[in-house]
Amino acid sequence: MSKRVLVSGGAGFIGSHVTVELIQAGYEVVVADDMSNCDMTCFEGVKKITGREDIPFIKMDFCDLDAVNRLFSEYRIDAVIHFAAFKAVGESVAEPVKYYSNNLSSFLNVIEAARTHGGCNVLFSSSATVYGEPEKLPVTEESPRQPATSPYGNTKQICEDVLAYARYGKDVMAGTDREGCIKGIALRYFNPIGAHPSALIGELPRGVPNNLVPFITQTAIGKRECLSIFGNDYPTPDGTCQRDYIDIVDLAKAHVFAVSRMLDGKMEKDYEIFNIGTGRPVSVLELVNAFEKVNGVKLNYKFAPRRAGDVTAIWADPTLANQKLGWKAERTVEETLASAWAWEKHLAELNK
Repeated sequence: MSKRVLVSGGAGFIGSHVTVELIQAGYEVVVADDMSNCDMTCFEGVKKITGREDIPFIKMDFCDLDAVNRLFSEYRIDAVIHFAAFKAVGESVAEPVKYYSNNLSSFLNVIEAARTHGGCNVLFSSSATVYGEPEKLPVTEESPRQPATSPYGNTKQICEDVLAYARYGKDVMAGTDREGCIKGIALRYFNPIGAHPSALIGELPRGVPNNLVPFITQTAIGKRECLSIFGNDYPTPDGTCQRDYIDIVDLAKAHVFAVSRMLDGKMEKDYEIFNIGTGRPVSVLELVNAFEKVNGVKLNYKFAPRRAGDVTAIWADPTLANQKLGWKAERTVEETLASAWAWEKHLAELNK
């Protein structure tokens, strides 16, 4: 019998790509999403890519514990990948209570439902924001977590702590599992960008994009008049922030490796953490210039004041994921930016 994975927030950007990779790896997938930051475009794209019209989809709010419990009662769940959360750093600074309420409640409900229904494996969608403004680069999983620079980052830190201590049913003295035991992996993403090579799924923000690449592509195609680069006075080579931009398909594949590690009993501890990045820093300005060069378009952009919550520079040391998960980022920034542009043009065709 195939193992079944619940993907919360599975109709969104990362969730849709992970769903594709899970199905192609032979897993049964249940997708659940409240559709607050997406529509059905990506889910329909997932069905086209996989050739599967029978993927279960449930529209629901993970902040509703009764709804989460009903979902766990209806389906036997072997593992949960939790994406259902608000995710904009700047917005979280402006609306902190909204972020704490949603992101913590939804995750606690998943943990509680998993415990109540006999326990399962939980893969948490964490973030490099847990490192705050790092003291040393690149960051490893052993790098100290600094005070979060945004409520969004703080919710990721808190959820990691919940998962680390969520070994319900673990008889610590005897070292054995009881019913309801939860084992977990936190994947600390760096900066996911791009789209599926088919151009059938990609990042589809509602309203003004909070992430850089959708703003780039929307500016390139004429949806936005001008791209704002927040800050050109950082202590970096060109004055703009440096990030570790990882291709969305590479990131999605990391989840398959992590789920396999959990379900095949290969975890070395009940709770593990892995950085998911390329190990290569790229500045915002470098990314903008690379997009122009790869796609043969000229962007209208301007420099704007620094944005609250942004750190100066961060990139990963992905050695642990390479060695323990057997995963490695493979796609180049150029390939990724070409896929993002192909996705934007696909959206333009859909909207004609």
